[in-house]
Amino acid sequence: MCPKFEKDKTITFSIKEEEKDRERRAALRAVYDALSEKGYNPLNQLVGYILTEDPTYITNHRNARAIMSRMDRDELMAAILKKYLDL
Repeated sequence: MCPKFEKDKTITFSIKEEEKDRERRAALRAVYDALSEKGYNPLNQLVGYILTEDPTYITNHRNARAIMSRMDRDELMAAILKKYLDL
């Protein structure tokens, strides 16, 4: 028998910021490594993608483009700025 659920109550699920940071870091590292393997300057390519959201800055090698497209650019920029500013 299933427990009764309130129809008007919404349960929220939240991943801790630490976990999100780990996931972003792992995704960025995977994309960075894929770009390096293909002979690109990974920093330049990532900056180009972040500024324009043009997926052609990211290689398809090792599924890097798909990985990058799943990341929210605004969240990524906020995380980068927080890290840079030591916040």
